[in-house]
Amino acid sequence: MQLEGIDVFVAVVDARSFSRAAEKLGMPTSTVSAKIARLEERLGVTLIQRTTRQLQITAAGESYYRRCLGALDQLSQGEKELAMASAEPVGVLRITAPTNLCHSLLPPLIEAFLAAHPKASVDVIASDRKRDLIADRIDLAVWPGDMVDSSLVARKLRLSALQLWASEDYLAKRGVPVTSRDLATHDLVLCGPFNGQVSLESPAGDRIELNFPARIRTDGFDTARTFVARGNGIGLLPDIVGEENSHAAPLVRVLPDYGIGHCAIHIVYPAQRFVPPAVRAFIDIATTPQIPMR
Repeated sequence: MQLEGIDVFVAVVDARSFSRAAEKLGMPTSTVSAKIARLEERLGVTLIQRTTRQLQITAAGESYYRRCLGALDQLSQGEKELAMASAEPVGVLRITAPTNLCHSLLPPLIEAFLAAHPKASVDVIASDRKRDLIADRIDLAVWPGDMVDSSLVARKLRLSALQLWASEDYLAKRGVPVTSRDLATHDLVLCGPFNGQVSLESPAGDRIELNFPARIRTDGFDTARTFVARGNGIGLLPDIVGEENSHAAPLVRVLPDYGIGHCAIHIVYPAQRFVPPAVRAFIDIATTPQIPMR
């Protein structure tokens, strides 16, 4: 396949003039005319009928023009993709996530991203409601739960389960629960919709029923973790909140074989033909197993 002359042919059809096409392409009119003549000779068909006053696109020329437009568009998009693939992330990357993930999962990922791309910066929007990424001009989000919005692309980052956690000081004072029955003698810290009727399950199918009210209830996992870290009881927390964090007091797993389900945490961004370099670079770092996600 030879592409010689195709861009010139498209320019002539668009301009409906050899001279105007020549001016746009920055070449002599005689060169434009010669390129069209060679293209017609190679194809063995007349594409443009010329008179001293006007030019007329033939039926074959109209059909070939539509094909050429598609081909040139594909080539142009391919060049843009290559340019973006090699582009270095620069400027501001706007990320949103629930507050608890902004305290636990995001910091090491953002630190790794900034270390790898010194010309980039990050704006973090902590929000416990799902933001409209396009309307709010947000590049990507880290969200728990199922993704149902077809206008978004989701990559699974990790799974998170609800498990029991306590501080070392609390367990030293009140003892470490060994069986589910031991939990009845302990104080409970719960968050959100959970009350005293909580059912935990092990991988083997064994169940624990928490049939007593919590002494402390909150509407946020970060608040619940704070109360647990201060020795106020055993808390039911997502593992990503309870896990060791260099900026928060360490917690200890209680009855580690038991938990509630598994919730997928996704990294999400608007569906688009060309993914910005900063978004692509952050996703690559976030989905690299070597990066500790806590």
